[in-house]
Amino acid sequence: MTKRQLPGGTVRVEEDGGLMRARGLRYGTAARFTRAQPTAPWDGVLDATRAGAACPQRPSRMNWMTGPLLDGLTMDEDCLVLSVTAPADARGLPVMVWLHGGAYVSGSGESPKYDPAPLARDGDVVVVNVSYRLGTFGYLAPPGAPDGVNLGLTDQILALKWVRDNISAFGGDPANVTVFGQSAGGDSVVKLMLTEEACGLFHRAIAQSAPLGLGDERADLAVAMRSALADALAGVDPLRATTQQLLDAQAAAASWAQPVGMLGTLMPFAPLLGHDPLPSSADLPGHFADAASRIELLVGHTRDDAAPFVAMHPEFAETPDLTELVFGAPADELAGQWNDLGGQAATYRFDWAPDDAPLGACHCLELPFLFGSAQAWADAAMLGPNRRIDDALAVEIRTCWAGFAHHGIDALPARSLRFG
Repeated sequence: MTKRQLPGGTVRVEEDGGLMRARGLRYGTAARFTRAQPTAPWDGVLDATRAGAACPQRPSRMNWMTGPLLDGLTMDEDCLVLSVTAPADARGLPVMVWLHGGAYVSGSGESPKYDPAPLARDGDVVVVNVSYRLGTFGYLAPPGAPDGVNLGLTDQILALKWVRDNISAFGGDPANVTVFGQSAGGDSVVKLMLTEEACGLFHRAIAQSAPLGLGDERADLAVAMRSALADALAGVDPLRATTQQLLDAQAAAASWAQPVGMLGTLMPFAPLLGHDPLPSSADLPGHFADAASRIELLVGHTRDDAAPFVAMHPEFAETPDLTELVFGAPADELAGQWNDLGGQAATYRFDWAPDDAPLGACHCLELPFLFGSAQAWADAAMLGPNRRIDDALAVEIRTCWAGFAHHGIDALPARSLRFG
């Protein structure tokens, strides 16, 4: 054990295997359905050797292919935590801030499957895993709540401000920050690039399998879902409801949304344009142009990204090339737009899959190449019965992601990458 001095006080951290770890650090506090505030300074030594809590949530619909993500974690509405993993001798290293996926309703940056030790070690980077509010707690509160729209996105911005103010204590360079995320986390990366409040808080971005093809026009859906939330609560004040009552109401709203179409089925909870901190749809072109002038972008997907969703929803099998529609073409279009606006963008596709993988190179399959250990992913059915990955390819991907964090687009071997 050792200590680090932060602006707000002293924390006790772990050093193991050449890495320093600070776990479960609170970057903000918030009453239910209100915007979070930075944590206050503290006296004494704060223990940062244990994982923090995950936002309350129902079991992930992807557990059957990834294995459970929350094993060993508690759930609590007081969940605005982050963890830092860095080389023990880090000095001025690039910072990579991870935003987990889960359709904005599940997951946690504290998951053992997202252990960034391999990335920090192979890439010589400081990695910050962020947890944020989900579902009705973070993205669509019932009527009668004081706020509740896009709170999860403002949580992410507050975490980035924490990184700006504190990461030098862990050997990170606050002037060289890459935000990266997968699925809803990748969608969050794109949304953060468009917010004025996040301007200057990060300098490079990696969007992995962001479902950009689902679109952002969800205003009517949100109105109807808020009504469904209220009906499910049956007059219970959302500020006094139990956590379980809110989760049950969230499930009812999601079930109502499912017949609406692909958006309602795949990602009914998500940030809403025109609500703080996001611009309106009419203002998006100017915000894209501004972001392209400041942020280097790597964006891509897996070859069979949509396979799990077709397996869960056979009606989608009638949609020609769902992977290309939801993930592939929108990623290419975003990169093209970025370059046309004078920015720098590159694309990638992850093609590798073991011969016996049930879903091919599916959604989430690249994650074991970036994070965790063989033991952590031993229950991931997407890896096939032998649960194997290509270790040399894992080193290549981690080196590529970290190289981008160090030196940007110029560090990539090509502007269009294929893995596997």
